[in-house]
Parts: sequence; C-alpha cells; structure tokens
Amino acid sequence: MRAVSRPRRPRRRPAHRLVAAALAIWAPLLLMAGCGTGAPDAGRPDEAATLLLDFQPNAVHVGIYTAVARDYTGAEGVHLTIRVPGSGTDAAKLLLSRRVQFAVLDIHDLAIARAKGRDLVGVMTIVQKPLAAVIAQADVQRPRDLEGRRVGVTGLPSDDAVLDSLVRGDGGDPRMVRRTTIGFDAVPAILGGKVSGATAFWNDEGVALKAKRPGLHSFKVDEFGAPAYPELVLTTTRTLIQDQPALVRATVTALQRGYREAIVDPETAVAALVDAVPGTDRALTAAQLDAVQPAFQAASGRIGTLDLDALAHWAAWEQRFGIVDKAPEVALMFSPRFAAEGASKAAENSG
Repeated sequence: MRAVSRPRRPRRRPAHRLVAAALAIWAPLLLMAGCGTGAPDAGRPDEAATLLLDFQPNAVHVGIYTAVARDYTGAEGVHLTIRVPGSGTDAAKLLLSRRVQFAVLDIHDLAIARAKGRDLVGVMTIVQKPLAAVIAQADVQRPRDLEGRRVGVTGLPSDDAVLDSLVRGDGGDPRMVRRTTIGFDAVPAILGGKVSGATAFWNDEGVALKAKRPGLHSFKVDEFGAPAYPELVLTTTRTLIQDQPALVRATVTALQRGYREAIVDPETAVAALVDAVPGTDRALTAAQLDAVQPAFQAASGRIGTLDLDALAHWAAWEQRFGIVDKAPEVALMFSPRFAAEGASKAAENSG
C-alpha cells in the first residue's frame, strides 16, 4: 500500500476542497486499518453446510472426507457435514428445500431432475470419466457376446442406455439382450451365476467382483462409443448460487484441495474415509481408490473442472439413448466458474 505523505501546511480553501483533502489523507489510513488481522473477509462465508453423498461412502468420496479431516473446509470458511443417503432419499427434493446445500449426483439423475423442472446446477465434477460399465462373466469376451444372454440392470433408465450403448458400440443388437431387473445386487447376481453380466460401476462393484473372481471382464461405456462425461457431479441449486456464491465457491475450493491431496497421498485419504465411516474395508477402499484415482483429474491436470464442449457431446448421447426426451441445456445445467476459480487459485498457490 502507498505510504501516506506528510500533509503540507494548510492554506485557506473552500469547504468542499477541505473535505476532499481530508478524504485523500484518511482513506489510505482506513484502508490500511481494514487490512489488519481483525478485519472480516467478505469472501469467506463462515457458514455451515450439509453435503449429501450419492451412495454409501466408498473410494470415489475420499476427497470429500479428506477435505473435512484436514479441515480444508474450515480454512475456506465452511463447516461441512457429510450425509449418507438412505433408501428412497430424494436428493433433488432435499436440495430444493434447503435441507442440504450440496449433493453428489449421478449426471443422469441430474439430467432427469432438470427435465422435471428442478433448477439444479452442477458446479464441480467428482470424476472426469464415466463410471458406468457392464461387468461380465469370464466367457463373455466382448459386449456383443451378451446377445441372447441374461444381463442384470438396476431398473434405472441410465442402465438401459449404458447397456444399449455398449452392445451397439461393439456392433451388436441390444434388442437381443435378455434383461432382468436385479436392483443394486450386481455382486451376488454375478457371483451366483444368475446373470451373464450386470450394469455396475467399474470402480466400485467392478473392483469388488474382480477381487473375488479375477477372470471377470469390465466393459466401460466410454470404450464402446459413449462420450467421456463426468459420472458424478457436485450439485446445488441456482438459488444458492445466486444468494450465497461465497459458500459455493468455498465448498468447491475445499473439495478440490481434498481430491488433490487424495492423489498426492492416497493412504491418508483412505484413512480419512475409514476413520469417519466405521466398518469400512480398508483394503477394498485402497483397491477402489487405486482404480478410480486417475479419473479425478482432467487431461489438463486440473481437478473438478467442467468442460462445456465435452458436456455438449454427452447431452446429445443422453437424448439419443433415451435417458431424457430432450437434450439437456448444458449452459443452464452447469456452472463451471467456481471450479475454474478454484483451479486457478491452486495453480497460483503452487506457483
């Protein structure tokens, strides 16, 4: 800041000039006083917030637990509580009623919610790649081999889209696949031989299945025609973005830091989750993290950022395979600025 020079001996001036001169002298001093440690930071929210997970805690959530365990959230002025969903939890309803401020949503669920008129907005990616896959028995060598076989699906529209995209992308006919609804019981259904394959997340059920039966195959949807899209997105409401942008910015920045730390120090990240969630299998969580860790970063090396051009390709795919009737309006569905600001801040700090 510029030092305040000693004022000259005053001369007689009109009153308005005296006022202007006084302001010129005292304004820098007041500014300097405001820069002291006791001055409030207008950009620091110092507020409580609740974040709802998309599923039971697993390795994909380690960045969130790391951010809380290391108090990156507190450093940004957010007192964050992590909430685990129960059966039948309606994340969109909880967000819109402000019972939670943030939620991790599957990108397809976000698209469906918006198609229903719910004004939710994605502000940060949790992973940069699709996690959706079909886990298949050892004798199923490729997706088109699923023709004529029984494949388990959860009953969600996105499952049928993933299965259709995989089989069609491999040159097969998805109409020839025999589908059976198994809910979220992919692991016992495959291990018990009830199905030849099942839709699942390759980073979660896929890792657990391969640990028990190494010969199984994971067919990832983006390896057979689907665009690279972020499977899980940190979501909030447009109202919160407009009313409390500092809270959104602080939360995103803290979580970006948490995921960055999970890449640098995966053992500590696993410990943060295991310590917070009693009964978590440490070895399985470490194996899941080893599988999913590369998906935390974009090709640029940045964490959490949203690529609107890539998302436009996803939106077309989303409509083509019937998850929603109309392609999502990407510019309204996502707000990339918070994650971009957090990434820029991280780059400045590292520099």
